[in-house]
Formats: sequence, C-alpha cells, structure tokens
Amino acid sequence: MTGSAQREKGTPGRLAELLIDASTEAIDAADGHSGGVYLRSSTPGLLRLAVLAGLPGPLFRPWNRLSVDNKFPVADAFRLGVQVVLPNAAECMRRYPQFAASLPFQFGSQYVPVMSGPTTYGVLTVLRPSAADTTEVLSGLDRMTRLAEELGAALRDLEDEHKDEDGPCVAWDGEPVCVRTTATHRAEGRMARFRWDPATAVVTGDSALHTLLGVEPGESPGTAQAIADALAPGDTYQVMAALRATAAGKPPPLPLRVRAADGSARLLELWTPASGPVPPGGGHPVSGVVLDPGPAPVADSAADLLPDGVFCLDRLGLVTYANPRAAQLLGCPREELLGRPLWEGVPWLNQIGCEDQLRGALLSLGTVNFHVRRPEGQKQPPEPYEGDWLALAIHPGHDQLTCTVAPSTRVSGPPIPLVPVHPEGADVPGNGVTSLAPLYRPIVLAIALTEAVTARQVSAVVMKELLPAFGGRRLAIYLLQERHLYLAWETGFPQGFLAPFDGVGLDTRLPGVETLTTGRPLFFDSMQQLAEAYPGIPLDAEVGARAFLPLIASGRPVGSAILGFDRSRSFSSEERAVLTALAGLIAHAMEKAQRYDSEAALARGLQQALLPRRLSVHPQVETAGRYLPGTQGMEVGGDWYDVVESGDGLALVIGDVQGHGVQAAATMGQLRSAVRAFALGDRPPDEVMSGTNHLLIDLDPGQFASCCYLRLDPASGLVQVARAGHPPPLIRTPDGRTRVWDIPGGVVLGVDPHAQYPVTELQLEPDSILALYTDGLVERPGVDIDDGIAALRVALAKAGGPASRPGGRSLAGVADRLTTAARHAADRPDDIALLLAARRAKPGRHP
Repeated sequence: MTGSAQREKGTPGRLAELLIDASTEAIDAADGHSGGVYLRSSTPGLLRLAVLAGLPGPLFRPWNRLSVDNKFPVADAFRLGVQVVLPNAAECMRRYPQFAASLPFQFGSQYVPVMSGPTTYGVLTVLRPSAADTTEVLSGLDRMTRLAEELGAALRDLEDEHKDEDGPCVAWDGEPVCVRTTATHRAEGRMARFRWDPATAVVTGDSALHTLLGVEPGESPGTAQAIADALAPGDTYQVMAALRATAAGKPPPLPLRVRAADGSARLLELWTPASGPVPPGGGHPVSGVVLDPGPAPVADSAADLLPDGVFCLDRLGLVTYANPRAAQLLGCPREELLGRPLWEGVPWLNQIGCEDQLRGALLSLGTVNFHVRRPEGQKQPPEPYEGDWLALAIHPGHDQLTCTVAPSTRVSGPPIPLVPVHPEGADVPGNGVTSLAPLYRPIVLAIALTEAVTARQVSAVVMKELLPAFGGRRLAIYLLQERHLYLAWETGFPQGFLAPFDGVGLDTRLPGVETLTTGRPLFFDSMQQLAEAYPGIPLDAEVGARAFLPLIASGRPVGSAILGFDRSRSFSSEERAVLTALAGLIAHAMEKAQRYDSEAALARGLQQALLPRRLSVHPQVETAGRYLPGTQGMEVGGDWYDVVESGDGLALVIGDVQGHGVQAAATMGQLRSAVRAFALGDRPPDEVMSGTNHLLIDLDPGQFASCCYLRLDPASGLVQVARAGHPPPLIRTPDGRTRVWDIPGGVVLGVDPHAQYPVTELQLEPDSILALYTDGLVERPGVDIDDGIAALRVALAKAGGPASRPGGRSLAGVADRLTTAARHAADRPDDIALLLAARRAKPGRHP
C-alpha cells in the first residue's frame, strides 16, 4: 500500500517492515499509545503517512498528507531536522495553534526526524498521555531518538541497494499501513509473520510460522494454499481470496477473522507495501501477521445480562464484543457487528460529530460522554422506549475501548448532529478529507490566516485549508483595484483560461463580478446551471460545480473568490453559511496583506538603496557579495556588506544589526555610511570599530550590531582584521583546504563605549579566498552554530577556487553555490549576507 512503482523491482516488503517495527518499538520506548512514520513522497514538498500504529486509519485520513512548509510539528521536524516535543495540549496550542485546533484533545506527542547524513527520509512520531512538562518524557525521547537513527541507517542501506533504479527507493505515495501496537500484539498473542510473493509462489516467514505449521526451521513453509489450510482449514477460500485481493492492491477490510482447526478464533492482517500497476505473475508481494485474539466472550457472560448496551472496540476500531442490548440499540444484528469496524457495522454513526468523539477518546485516553439522535428507521422492534436519543460513553484503555450505550430522554449537552462524513453526491477529495468541513475547519483557517502576511501567503493558506475541507479542486482569487478585478492567484484551472477575465470592469456581467457588486455569494450545483444563468460564458469544464464568494472586509469590497469542484454537487445551507463566513475572514486577511505588501515594497526599496550597487574594484582582487532577505516579516533586515577603497588597498566589511524590519535596515544604513567614511580615511581597523561603536551608542537606536572589518593590501597580501562579536572569517587556500580564522575580538557594537577591538594580521596567499558571512547563513534552530560553520567550510572547499586557477570558477559562481540551499529554503527566519574576496597572483582585468 505504498509508493513508487520502482519499489516493486526491489524489496517492497522490506520498507514497510522497517517502518512498522520502528513505529511499534518507538511507542513502547516512549510509553505512548499510538504513533507512526511520515515518509517523504515522490512529490516534492509532500510528506505521506506511511505507517499508523494503534489508531484506525479512516478516523485520521485528513492527516495522511502534509506539506513540508505547514505549521505542523511533523513538518518542522522534517524541514528543520530537529526534535519536536509537545508534552501536553497547552504547549501544543502555544507552539502549533493550527495543529491544536485540528486535534483539540488532551494528549502529548513527540516527533523525531529520521535522517542519515544530510538526507532526511521522514519523521518518527509517538502520541502519548499528557505530561506536566518535557522533563517527564526525556528518557523515552532518548530511546526514540536512537530508534530513529537506526531506522535512518536502515533506510540508507535500503536506498543504496537500489540506487541504480529510477527515482527514490525510500518514498511513500499510497495509503498508510494500519497496524496494532506491540502492546496489543502481546495482549492478543502475535503468532507468526510471513510474506508471500505471488510472482514466484514463494512463502517465507519467521520461526514462529515454522512452529505453527509444524515445519523444521530449514524447510520451506510451503505454498500459500498450504498456509491457508494450516491456519484456517474451514476458511481457506476466504484466506486465499483475501491474499489475492491484497496482492491486487485492493485489500479487504482487515483484520480477517478466521477459525483454526480447533474452532478458536484467529486474526489475519495483510498488507502490500507496493503500489502502481499490478505486475505480471499475480500481483504485488503480500506481508501478513497471524494473531491470537485470546478467548472469545461466551454467550452467557455477565455483560450479556446487563440492561444497558455494552460493546468493545480495539484500537483500530473493530468491534470485538457486543452484548445483545448494544446490538438492539444500535440497530444492527449482533453477528453483523462483531469483527467489523464500528462505522461499517453501524453506518449511521459514520458522521463527523461521532468521529470527533472517538478521536478524542483514542488520543486523550479520557472518558468521553455524548448524546446522539438516531435517524428514522434505525430502531429494532420491539423497543422498550419511545425516544430517538442515545447516551454513549467511551472508556478508553491502552489496548481496548469499552463503550456503553443507553436510551436517553433528556440531552444534557449539545447533541451530535446527524451530518454524514461523505454525504450522498458530495465530492470526496483524494486525500480523504470530509466533504463537509468539520467544525474546527473555520478555526484552523482563521489561525492560519493570522500568520499570513502577504497576499500570496493568504492565497496559499486558502488553497491548503479551504479547498481540501470542501473537496474543491480549483481556486481563483481576484482583487479590486480602481474598479477592475485583477487575478491574484489561481490553481487547478486550465492554463490560460482565466487570462481573458484579468482586469474586467465592475460593469461586466460575470458571476465573479456580480458576487462582489451585490455582496451575495453565488452557488451553482452544476456547470449547466452556470451556463443557463450566464448564457455564452466560457466554461473550463463540462462537469462540475462552482461557488463565487464576495470578499468584503468591514463593508469595503476587496475582491472575489472562485471555488471549483470536479463533479456536480449540492451546497447545503450549512456549507453556504460556512463558506460565506470564511469569505469574510479571507477578505480581512487579504486587505491586511495588501497594506503589508505596499509597506513591504517601500521597505525593500529602502533596503536596496542602503546596500551597495557595486563593489569597489582592484586589479589584483576579485570580490563577490550576496544578500538574501529573511522570509518572515517585511523581508528587510540589518545585514550588510561593502568593499571600499582604503589608501592603496581595499577595506572589506560585513555586519549584522540586531533584529529585522525597517528600524534594523535604517540603523544598518547609518553604520554602513560611518564605516565607509572611516575606511576612505584609511583608518586602522581598530579605530574604525571604535569609532563606529561610539556612533551607534550616540545614536541610541536601542539596537546593537556585530561587525567584521578587514583591510587588504593586494600587493603584499597583508590582511589586518578587527572583529566585534561577529562569526570568524573562513579561508580557502589554493590547495583546496579550508580553515576558520579564529581571531580575538571585542563585544558587539553599541554596548560598551570603552570596548577594545584588537587587530590581527594574516598573510593571504595568491588565489586564496576570504569568506565573510553573517549568522543567518550558518545558524539553524536546534543546531549548534559551530556545526553550521563547519558545514560552510565543507561547502567552500567543494565550491572550487578562483577562475585564475585551472578548473576554477568565478567568485560569483562560488557565492551562488554557497547560498543555493538558503535561496531555495521556504522558511528563512534571518537575512543573510556573504562577501568573498580572492587575491590574484598578477594584476589582471576584473571580471
């Protein structure tokens, strides 16, 4: 049930086995109740849930896929390569409000990246009961970290075995494999594990399988038919049918309940780690585990005699016991209830409210009480009461949930609405998110919109949160400027289709215009309805549905949004109300973003004016500089670099003003001007630093700055340097070796008026490279800055020497290589400055 087709050529079962073992062991290590592994997919920037242990997959389908730039703990652990520990719900809400809003339950969680060297394969996760603080989970976290390291090494080995195959071997593109935890396996008595390859008819298994079949360890366990005969002689046809269906990529509802020769019950879990077209020879390889569920409840057990209904679920949602009264109240014959998922045995409970209650019990392990009203026709006569209300209570344990159900004539709290998870005719999105948004969706969208500061970010949030919630496939956002609507964002529409509508006036008869001018949302259940309402309007599809929403903030028109659906559908009154309300949230966020974009454009202009347009040149020195703004805030900051003629040499300077935004940029501009003035006067480095320090203290902007100032004599190669709290320079010698120039320095500028800045000298060889940089290039959250500097050293060594040497490249090319990763980072919290200088052996033309 996993990823790319190329894994069919390798070891398709091995990947799933590694992930399953790591998940279940991590749950034990961290004293959790459930967990799993998210793995990278073949789609760049997308993580897929590969294994889910101890939880029913259908209830957690909305979280099967995550973007790596989401504000979720899994995404942060993967993207940043750091551990994320959330001991309780309060800490989760503080750090990840979107995640807390989507799963508002009392539980703790831990996330550890699965890495090997520079490669991050995925994230190992564990959900556990709440803890008071992080100190309570440290011992389990250490064990979980070791498991993640071992898994990373195993995945690296697996990838190395198949490195010649097309595409990544270690990736996941299918639905998750849902398994029981090892605690549940121990309770049920795991009997054996096996693997069947229909292409070769080969069956392999562990020693327990040999024992179960009465076969010597060195002998072959036999064919699949032989195993089916030994495991369940009375149900062999059922076992073989399940094996073939799983091999074809269509596993039946599992686990499969069969009977052994002595009549005892056995559970058979099957999965295939492969996906894609079924290969010739019978299908994908199938992995399986045989479980002993323990003694079955006897008919005359005490619970059978209780006046209230009692039923039990395992942690995958299967009904393991139900007394006659529970079957009667739920409206399902007892024999049809046992061994089936609750939402299949009692279809009318397959609704959003009940799902949310069950999720809460599974995650928080606290008793959940709620009332639900049965739909018409669900009573099983004779009924001893007349009401339609049922009171349900779920009492979760570590391995099993015990549920009670009783008639209720009075509702003590808000009832669960009868809203089906997938209403008839609704569009069901590919990632399994429900068609009618759960109640928390507006909250999640609102939280996400508060973090979006640009119009592009607002549009991206709407695409990620609003479209999946309602099963949409297309989105277009138009913004109003001077009585015309201009396209700001689109996704899902045919290329070029929306171009003719860009810049239409408010007098044009189009639904996207009229929804704004009238302030009334427009819903069309089919494309035919849309064509009839607007004759002659171009259509991007023959089948589908459309919603046109006005974006109005505090009575001011902002624009309009179009939601597109691939299939015809009806919009319920609840959906129309929610979409209309969400349109208001989007409008306010977009209005704020437009103001921000205008202010940010002014700030970026200020930043560009403050940075040097060109660097001073010398025939014996090649220089190159790069500046990358941070991606948070207004994308302006206080990092700068400069090259200034100083006497008969050059002065090279790099600095970093504390903080971000316009104030930091303005302070940076003042410091840069001061340093240039001192440098043009050919002042020694220590005097330049002291003078700039006094200036910053006199300005009193409430900020401090780090700085590194060098004076280079191109003829002799003498370098004099003074440093004020700045990362040390790097040197690359002509033979390709690099080192850190660890020089003494003083405190940062703007703190101590009596600070001293000692000067250190160095002889720079011809064709050596000096690298000056700010901390944004070498710092990552959770990683020591020394490790970042060491990584930059390695990158500088690999980047090549100056163009004057054979096989060398221009310093501009070296600068580009050193900043490649930073340029492509979606989340760059700090701005970055880099300045490179290389001394030439002989005078020449500067490139």
